[in-house]
Amino acid sequence: MSPSERTTLLGVGVGIAAAGVATVAGVALDRLRRDREQAVSLGTDDDFTITPQESHVVVADDGVPLHVEVDVPDGLDQTRPTVVLCHGYTLDLRCWVYQRRALHEAGYRVVAWDQRGHGSSGAGDAESYQVEQLGADLRQVIDQVVPEGDLVLVGHSMGGMSVMALAEDDPGLIRQRVVGVALISTSARGLHRVTWGLGSVLGGVVNRVGPLAMTRLAGRQDIIDAAMRGGRKLQELIVDRSAFASPVPLSVVRLTADMIFGTTMEVMAAFVPGLNRHDKAEALAHLQGVELLVLNGDKDLLTSPVHSEEIIDHAPHAEHVLVTAGGHIIMLEHPDTVSGELLALILRAERAGRQQAAPGRPRPRHTVTDLHRQRSGRQARRSRKLRAQRRERS
Repeated sequence: MSPSERTTLLGVGVGIAAAGVATVAGVALDRLRRDREQAVSLGTDDDFTITPQESHVVVADDGVPLHVEVDVPDGLDQTRPTVVLCHGYTLDLRCWVYQRRALHEAGYRVVAWDQRGHGSSGAGDAESYQVEQLGADLRQVIDQVVPEGDLVLVGHSMGGMSVMALAEDDPGLIRQRVVGVALISTSARGLHRVTWGLGSVLGGVVNRVGPLAMTRLAGRQDIIDAAMRGGRKLQELIVDRSAFASPVPLSVVRLTADMIFGTTMEVMAAFVPGLNRHDKAEALAHLQGVELLVLNGDKDLLTSPVHSEEIIDHAPHAEHVLVTAGGHIIMLEHPDTVSGELLALILRAERAGRQQAAPGRPRPRHTVTDLHRQRSGRQARRSRKLRAQRRERS
């Protein structure tokens, strides 16, 4: 079979697959439409824009430009730590919108950046899409944007791996300047164990076949764009089912879909081998003297609680928070909980300073269990209010 025939066949396959998924999705979309009132009752915020006080372009050691935004509160207390936010795979700095607002309001300087190949940052060579390179990129951002003062490093998913890579490569920086670390919905190793909620057999098939399919499609972004053209509701359905474990506003689903589908297949495919090889469990030893938070959702399809448990095995001094009805993109799904836990982490770090060094005392896991009940109660009250308003208008 010639290359052109293979490309044509691949395009037909993608089209058939997309049509099949769309057929199945149609049934679920009916339910999504029925649930629209529920989504609205949870509250919508269509404006996720944040205007940073500073914007920077940090040039990585291989020349890739990295987009960085800095939020600086009025009357900044220079003795307080700067919070550096590192997003996950196929996301960008917009995923931290709620946390940026909360941290800024609390008086902290916040640095958010787009990892290479994501958001407004530049793309690198395929060989550069390694976790170790992300750690080096993070070091460049710190060196150029936050050259002095205490730091709190926050990493979600692949961003957490970036933090681990930095700890492995430069433990001196961790000892000297980092007072707090948050590892959110991430893994120290073993991403090949991800089952995508399909069970070990089907999940294993996806893990074996998926990277090959992504690699073949990497050079044909036009096929992907054609398959998804006009499929905003299909995108929203895919994201809603895979990223969240509880109802979220449709505007949040749309924001997440824009980030994920805004990442090119070439970048997605190039990262996969390095993510599967990722193993930074030993690097967690460098966080022993640091106030540490490990947080994830109990329904996370990508980095299940198994991954957080393994991090705790290597860092038993961490505060371990498990959020019920929480999916992978938990900072957008349960923003108040994540923001609250980050603020609590920073306060603990500020109180302890760099004197925090009690690696021998494990902490119990804290499970947030009442979110669904609270949200259901708010939803019911808002639904009753909406119905009352409609009756008044009629």
